[in-house]
Amino acid sequence: MAATLGRRELNRALLARQLLLRRHRMGVLDTLEHLVGMQAQAPNPPHLGLWTRLEEFDFDEPGRLLHERQAVRMVLMRGTLHLVSARDALRIRPLTQTVMDAFLRNQSTLRGLDGVDFDAVRETVRELLSAEPLSDKQVREALAERFPGHDASELNWAARCMLPLVQVPPRGVWGASGLARHAVLDAWLGEPPAEPDAEALVLRYLAAFGPASVADAQHWSGLTGLSEVFGRLRPRLLTFKDETGRLLYDVPDAPRPDADTPAPVRFVPEFDNLTLSHSDRTRIVTDEDRRRLFTVNGIIRAAVLVDGFVRGMWKAEVKRGAATLRIEEFAPIPDATREELTAEGLRLLEAAHPKAADRTVLFAS
Repeated sequence: MAATLGRRELNRALLARQLLLRRHRMGVLDTLEHLVGMQAQAPNPPHLGLWTRLEEFDFDEPGRLLHERQAVRMVLMRGTLHLVSARDALRIRPLTQTVMDAFLRNQSTLRGLDGVDFDAVRETVRELLSAEPLSDKQVREALAERFPGHDASELNWAARCMLPLVQVPPRGVWGASGLARHAVLDAWLGEPPAEPDAEALVLRYLAAFGPASVADAQHWSGLTGLSEVFGRLRPRLLTFKDETGRLLYDVPDAPRPDADTPAPVRFVPEFDNLTLSHSDRTRIVTDEDRRRLFTVNGIIRAAVLVDGFVRGMWKAEVKRGAATLRIEEFAPIPDATREELTAEGLRLLEAAHPKAADRTVLFAS
């Protein structure tokens, strides 16, 4: 009979695998591969997510990896933008093409793309971007000339569904700005994509997010039909149940700390995979608090972790040379914990905004 894991046990397992029970001495590239990438809808959150997980994190390191083409920003799991190693981009992108195909198939009529020669659009954009990285505006202008009578913006959207595109630097570099420009993955890296391996991806998901259900893995990846993959892997996996009786799978050698393992306060950035990678997220945030953290327009707010669980939201800003971190509590936080959050918040502001003349942490219940 499968052992039952309580909510706190699942929480501590997730925190351990997400490098949030303590800071780790790991390189950025190794961390990205351990986490199977970091969601990167905005340029800055991955840097903050790395800072909260690593000792002596250098905010310039991800940018160096992007410039050296050891890491890339591209659409992967769930059809969302991720920061991943170049190796993982080549391994994962062939699997997630099915997610992009579904987007195109389900929305092509709504977007007025009936009758479009998608093969011609794809190859036109591939040729353009293989020659040099271009902005969306530049691609739209070329498509408008090549396919008159069609909406160039919708054609560009279709091409982004069909092609494995990377955002090239300086996009994604800490402190940099500018329009996103895209290149084709294999042309940018000079290597062809790997053969799809769903079993390897599931094993890596469990190592980074488990114990987890089939539904959890499908939610994280955006892939369907993973029951068969879990079935093939089952002889190599451990099985558990959660408190509701759901069947959970795990890799044998992954950490599963005791429920009473101490968890330090942490500031988790917007869009962090910690709050996005399970269909049942009660191991990290209650359903009520999740509705406060997740906005109707798709923004996932930055989260405050207290005793391993989401207990509030935070936001940092710099105005007139002063850096301020504001914490909104979901419920009253004890004074001693507020002191811990203040100290951790000041460390974050010092690391992310070293030139600020003044730094302050404020609480708003």
